[in-house]
Amino acid sequence: MGSLIIDSSNPEAWADGLPAALTELRSGQSIIMPTDTVYGIACDAFSPEAVAGLLAHKGRGRHMPPPVLVGSPDDAMKLARVVPPSAEAVMTEFWPGGVTVIVHASPDVEWDLGDTDGTVAIRMPDHPVALELLRASGPLAVSSANLTGQHSSVTIEEAYEQFGDALAIYIDAGAVGEGYRDAPGNPGSTILDASGLDAGKPWRVVRHGVVPWEDIQAVAGGTWQP
Repeated sequence: MGSLIIDSSNPEAWADGLPAALTELRSGQSIIMPTDTVYGIACDAFSPEAVAGLLAHKGRGRHMPPPVLVGSPDDAMKLARVVPPSAEAVMTEFWPGGVTVIVHASPDVEWDLGDTDGTVAIRMPDHPVALELLRASGPLAVSSANLTGQHSSVTIEEAYEQFGDALAIYIDAGAVGEGYRDAPGNPGSTILDASGLDAGKPWRVVRHGVVPWEDIQAVAGGTWQP
């Protein structure tokens, strides 16, 4: 392997690897990182060039913008124009975890994630390595670490098989998604659209993922388009 594979379970390797990963991100490049669901390909969310590069690596266009991962609920609030109370209740109950919530993006945030129609999909993952990285880097644009149309990666070997030396840094945290092994949906997060709530529209399930939407509905209430 020509890329740097960082063993995050090794304290010495991680002590050297985290700064290397941050340097790569700040230079506008994409890296592979673990999350609680699948491995992700990540870049600086506030660099349009970096986001364009991430989409190019995956073979995607602007019509499929990446979600943004955050290291804390406070970071999420700064990215949103407004978070409806029921959406905040979902974040409180299921974050960190496998639920992504789409809300209207703050007009004060300067970025270009693609064709988002003024929204942003936000999640706080439940993985210690991911959270340590996110708290050091700030919000990252992160999509599942797979080429478009291919399977999601749950090991670093699967991610490398798809991207190879096109990416310089891979953060290895072993197999991920173990906590959701029996989940009935997509191995990725459950994606919910809350952007229409303030206009009286229902919650919409964009993707059935590792957290059953019925469990989320029990917390959020309201009307739903599953």
